Amino acid sequence: MPWADLAPKEMLVDWLRKHAGDGRQAVDIACDLGDNAHALTQAGWKITAFDFAEDAIVWAGKRFVDTDIDFRVADLFDLPADWENAFDLVHECYTLQALTGDMREAAFTSVASLVKPGGKLLVITRVRPDGSEAAGPPWPLTPAELSRFADLGLEEEGTLYYYVDRPNSRVIPHARIVYHKV
Repeated sequence: MPWADLAPKEMLVDWLRKHAGDGRQAVDIACDLGDNAHALTQAGWKITAFDFAEDAIVWAGKRFVDTDIDFRVADLFDLPADWENAFDLVHECYTLQALTGDMREAAFTSVASLVKPGGKLLVITRVRPDGSEAAGPPWPLTPAELSRFADLGLEEEGTLYYYVDRPNSRVIPHARIVYHKV
């Protein structure tokens, strides 16, 4: 998989340094090959990690066989009923930016539905200013789009804007946003 770094996202690892799980429940959305899920479990979170791609889940399970990560095949648009309001931490990294149109709108609702009252949502994504065009994929999120989470019962705790340097002198704006569910 050309997009798989085979390492957890640096901004997730940085956040986890101050936010140990202490056995609380977390879910990693669209976990791909499991690197972020593994970082979460190493920080003390009890992890459910899912992806729509069965091959990715099988591969992740083989890579992290010596962990208690619960890798599952699941569809963000048809989540198990017992996952609603079930997680202390929901980790969303790069999934929303991969979607457009109605799927993107529906994904915001699905992501927010996973966070239990008092829980947190951690979003790591590419960003762009409101009103700017995106040639995508991916389609970076705008502040107006991210404000959808407020409509879904989540309050923003803090945002860290940063840049990722890519080959060919590309510098890509990103954000790490933490929300909590009231």
